[in-house]
Amino acid sequence: MPRSVVAALRARGETVATAESLTAGLVTAALTAVPGSSAVVRGGVVVYATELKAELAGVDPALLAERGPVDPDVARALAAGARARCGATYGLGLTGVAGPDPQDGAPVGTVHVALVGPGFGEVVSPLFSGGREAIRTAAVRAALDLVAVRLGTLQG
Repeated sequence: MPRSVVAALRARGETVATAESLTAGLVTAALTAVPGSSAVVRGGVVVYATELKAELAGVDPALLAERGPVDPDVARALAAGARARCGATYGLGLTGVAGPDPQDGAPVGTVHVALVGPGFGEVVSPLFSGGREAIRTAAVRAALDLVAVRLGTLQG
């Protein structure tokens, strides 16, 4: 999947940036494992701490205070922040709960993945089961799938 995403971005002359909480850089690592990815991956931030979601990714502190860090609108704001701060065509934002305990009322396995680009912003919110690593791996796949569907390399 990362290979097809990188190839599609290269073919289109487009770029991507990430703001990752739940996955702590795993999406960026998957993309940059592909040779030639430096042409399309602008950068990313790992914003595990709630205050860093605001400070580094530009998420509105009022949104974080009202809804907490595990929220679809926070994922969208993370994506928009990554896009703006890194000057990318697309921004990917990920937040969720990998466990072992629920967070702010969100059960383990809650994931919010957002993709923001020119004139659009979309969020998917799957609920995954399994252990911490299984949830994080599934979240990476969901993020790459979201980009692939948008780029037309995967049927939605």
